Amino acid sequence: MKTYPLDLGGAIFLYSGMFLRRICRKKDGKSHYYWVLVESYRTARGPRQRQIAYLGEMDEAGRLGVQQAAQNHPGHQTSLLETTTAEWVEINVNAVRTERSRRFGDVWLALELIKKLQLDQFFQAALVSAHAKISWAHLATVLVAARFCEPKSELHIAEHFYSQTALADLLGIPAHAIYDNRL
Repeated sequence: MKTYPLDLGGAIFLYSGMFLRRICRKKDGKSHYYWVLVESYRTARGPRQRQIAYLGEMDEAGRLGVQQAAQNHPGHQTSLLETTTAEWVEINVNAVRTERSRRFGDVWLALELIKKLQLDQFFQAALVSAHAKISWAHLATVLVAARFCEPKSELHIAEHFYSQTALADLLGIPAHAIYDNRL
């Protein structure tokens, strides 16, 4: 990516003590420019600087984004960053444990692809179920998502796959309602 020279001698001051520094490295006779986030701090022996993050090559938009983030300007995703004050909570690390971890990314992607391809609408129109607790369209969605993520049998889907994924939460169908005869 192309980088642009700066007027401030290779540094943009972001906020008290932190700034971007441009570093030039010569490789194969060519100059390559990289950016590093640097923090200034004081010690008994005088001011020092340390690298906080290596940012690599950045264009003007990337540098402005880092500058806005460091200056506490809300750019994007302001809904995630509504609270401005940090809350500190003491945690006993030895008491923390993971319970009921489930796969999410692949099944979410499968459901999004099903929606994008409008397969869910096709299933609703083609598979009409009058008396079933769980519609055939939802079961077809489960089967397509499961085969997309892990192409195995219906028995494997019912006994292992469905309960290990977030499909129950995403579709609203409890794990006990998915069984091999129904699939």
